Amino acid sequence: MTNPSLLILAGDGIGPEVMAEVRKIIDWYGTKRGVAFDVSEDLVGGCAYDKHGTPLHDDTMAKAQEVDAVLLGAVGGPKYDNLDFSIKPERGLLRLRKEMDLYANLRPAQCFDALADFSSLKKDVVAGLDIMIVRELTSGVYFGEPRGIFKEGNERVGINTQRYTESEIERVARSAFELARKRSNKLCSMEKANVMESGVLWREVVQRIGDTEYPDVELSHMYADAGAMQLTRWPKQFDVIVTDNLFGDLLSDLAAMLTGSLGMLPSASLGAPMANGRPKALYEPVHGSAPDIAGQGKANPIACILSFAMALRYSFDMGAEADRVEAAVAKVLADGLRTADLMGPEGGSPITTGQMGDAIVAALDASL
Repeated sequence: MTNPSLLILAGDGIGPEVMAEVRKIIDWYGTKRGVAFDVSEDLVGGCAYDKHGTPLHDDTMAKAQEVDAVLLGAVGGPKYDNLDFSIKPERGLLRLRKEMDLYANLRPAQCFDALADFSSLKKDVVAGLDIMIVRELTSGVYFGEPRGIFKEGNERVGINTQRYTESEIERVARSAFELARKRSNKLCSMEKANVMESGVLWREVVQRIGDTEYPDVELSHMYADAGAMQLTRWPKQFDVIVTDNLFGDLLSDLAAMLTGSLGMLPSASLGAPMANGRPKALYEPVHGSAPDIAGQGKANPIACILSFAMALRYSFDMGAEADRVEAAVAKVLADGLRTADLMGPEGGSPITTGQMGDAIVAALDASL
């Protein structure tokens, strides 16, 4: 039996630093749990441009199509701001998502008990929060045509097109319904059917899929702007939320900050099943490359480590081991260990990126 394969694309900024802590977890599984992964590494983003003149080399794209899962760190940085839009570091990530057809982006927002006071909302509003936003990732306004900046008369006009087909809505809706079945059998779909025809189609298709295929799941609909308001008013009313690419981008970042720090939040982008039955998948932390702290040992590796936990759960069918990693993170936080981004106004002495990784490994040891 072959080992599961994992392609690591650490990327730019703090990406290599946080990914180094994930490698500690991967190595721990090999030595302590007898779970070996075939790990390869390559470049994406600015570092790929520096070497190849492109943010994602064709050979790297081919590797990503062949492995069981891709784990990505972060891309971008100010040194690349003046590059043409077509070769900016972020285009490498967008190419991965598009060519792997990773249409369902899972963005959990979970508030660990030890960090409930760190949120900008009241503790009773966020304590115990555990919601999942499923964002459609490969269509909508970010990919629709026509798009661009054009000349009309004496001025320029910027155009982006919101476009969805029924099949694109159907497949992300099914992903969300399946996830809801594994959680609390409750799904809320968000769009703007009051002002957008694409929203009307979205609502109709999601309702049809719910009625015909998932009658056991409690389905509700909400306008996306009202959803944003409700997420900040009482987020625990939700469990799974499904929405389009643009609204998912906005709502998931809003939900992320309910938990206190972007440095805590992972994500998974899933596509259609491969020949082995596993979905094509890319896992990445929600945070960016944070070039202002790169190389200083200040980065929080937890989001990247939790992204690996999501890979254990969704790509490798190791749900119990994913629980083990998440419990180790919770223990470290409960013990009061904090990286710089998690330091409250009372101050204190933060630990380094490497020390946080070592502490999580120690908690994994204690779990045996």
